[in-house]
Amino acid sequence: MRVLLIIPFLLLLSACSDEQVAKLDTSERWYSNADVQIGKKTFTNNCAVCHGDKAQGLTKDWKKTLADGSYPAPPLNGSAHAWHHPLKILLRTTQNGGIPLGGTMPGFKDKLTQTEQLAAIAYFQSLWSDNIYQAWLERGGLK
Repeated sequence: MRVLLIIPFLLLLSACSDEQVAKLDTSERWYSNADVQIGKKTFTNNCAVCHGDKAQGLTKDWKKTLADGSYPAPPLNGSAHAWHHPLKILLRTTQNGGIPLGGTMPGFKDKLTQTEQLAAIAYFQSLWSDNIYQAWLERGGLK
């Protein structure tokens, strides 16, 4: 149920000024435990084959191009660069894939609903430490 509230919440945030966003309570994460459970299933069925079952990545040197010139799937568990990107960019990448960024990830906009995509993001963000999540918020993660 809470997942269904994410879209209006994001629209509300986009209408807020930076000052208003800064005043939001950030002691809790934007997703619920139910979102994480849905996301875990979605992630396992669609993402784990490349990103690992705990979003740990499957390639040690994810910054180095492969023989075909593409980049391997990075870890999403907070140990790579995913936490540098706001939620709207994580969602856009999930929808459109990583090919425009030099990777091989397909887009999921025609395979998964936006709710499922956000739940998958909630799952891998649930693996982030509180420090990484806070750094993500400070970088504008919900903007």
